[in-house]
Amino acid sequence: MKAITTFDIGTSNVKGVLVSFEGKVLHTQSQKIDTFQQGEKNNLIEQNPEQWYQAFCEISKSFFDVCPPEEVVGIILSGQMQDLILLDPKGRPIMDAVLYSDGRAQKEADIISQIIGKETIQEITANAFDGSRPLAKLLWVKQNQPDIFAKAAHVLISSKDYIITRLTGQFVSDVVSCSTAGLMDILTKKWRKDWLTKIGIDDISWPCIMYPHQQAGQVLKPASEETGYVSGTPVYAGTGDAGSATLSSGVSQKGEFNINLGTSGWIACISEQPLLQESVSNLAAMPEKTYINVVPFFNAGNVYQWAADFFFSDMPLTDRYNCLEKLIEKSTPGSGGSLFLPYLLGERFPVMDTEITGGFIDICPNTTTADMARACLEGVAYSIRQGLEVIGTTPKKMTLVGGGAKSNTWCQILADMLNIPLVVFHDAEYLPSMAIASSVLLAQGKIPDYETFITTSISAKTEGKVIEPNAAAAAIYNKYYQRFCSIYPAFKQMVPIDG
Repeated sequence: MKAITTFDIGTSNVKGVLVSFEGKVLHTQSQKIDTFQQGEKNNLIEQNPEQWYQAFCEISKSFFDVCPPEEVVGIILSGQMQDLILLDPKGRPIMDAVLYSDGRAQKEADIISQIIGKETIQEITANAFDGSRPLAKLLWVKQNQPDIFAKAAHVLISSKDYIITRLTGQFVSDVVSCSTAGLMDILTKKWRKDWLTKIGIDDISWPCIMYPHQQAGQVLKPASEETGYVSGTPVYAGTGDAGSATLSSGVSQKGEFNINLGTSGWIACISEQPLLQESVSNLAAMPEKTYINVVPFFNAGNVYQWAADFFFSDMPLTDRYNCLEKLIEKSTPGSGGSLFLPYLLGERFPVMDTEITGGFIDICPNTTTADMARACLEGVAYSIRQGLEVIGTTPKKMTLVGGGAKSNTWCQILADMLNIPLVVFHDAEYLPSMAIASSVLLAQGKIPDYETFITTSISAKTEGKVIEPNAAAAAIYNKYYQRFCSIYPAFKQMVPIDG
């Protein structure tokens, strides 16, 4: 049986899904990966790229119990974006990868903005420029770790790019991921190398920019020995996780929106042009000549995980989520008036602020643990509502993907918060894998375009549940929404401990 191996190199896990040409999931496996948080406020956030690769190798070998390696017709990956991955001339890491949520380089971002011009950067990249951008992080390395910078030969942008390098020896990335770097002209899909010269960091090579369905290379003999794949197996450029999540959500027309609740999260829609607003990120999409308009959040599923660990630290890890769901059911919409600012890792919307922290307000003697638990999920939902208002288009369709879609409680909270029916697909966790597998089908002539994938594969998933909003709950959230929006400015004005 011919099959495609798909992987997502995410923030919490590396997940592999073996997909048949007919779109059937043949096997799946995942491995947890470690994140290292350092610094006075744990704002230095890194992962070890070698751990990504080792997890990839182990998961790949598990596939071969189901599908012989000679039957694998293509390898394709998605992954976290906006990382800084520095490699030596042989393609090996010289430091841990600096993740998208790491905001250490704000000072360097300000320097670059002064050199190039803040408005120029936003006009060319269609994105605001801040310390989370790989370009700013690269300057940070030069100024703070010059010995490491001196060893750097290559920059990569997405976690999946490193796996491609190990497999093929090529240094490539995709248009979706490269949109987050702070250096790509979003219309021409080319690096602004003249900016690197002005900044003084032009002696390091940036990856070749490709579309997800383009072949990046093929499995080389050393990688074949490490992974078990046959030498010469095609490896495709793949996509940043926002690309696969958006395509897999069935969003392809104006007015259609998708919410992704992974460890981080976003709300996204599709357009034919970038949407030039400071709080909106714009990504080149998987289908050519289209763009994803995104409001991204550092905090989404990580808030759910934190709440489960916080309220049920004495329970086994496998039981904590079920316990959290049952606890929240004891509360009602509005959490008894309690509100939670969900900025556990700082935030990038409604403003980029890596220093802000989260917190509860309006806690009173009648507040229960159930109220506080529900307030955590409602806090993320309030943030998503803020994002929808910034985009400014009235939704005619709203879909939900990501791990958060497994929570019936959270799905209902979001439907009520946005006051719109919410389409939650069956087996939503596999849809992004199907989306990147469709890139291989496109490359090999099995489908003519991505729209065919949406109509034949995604439409079949619309039998998933539709969560209807509750009018009474929607009215409650309307009542508290403006108060939620006032929390961040109030928290920001608080005197810091060392002030």
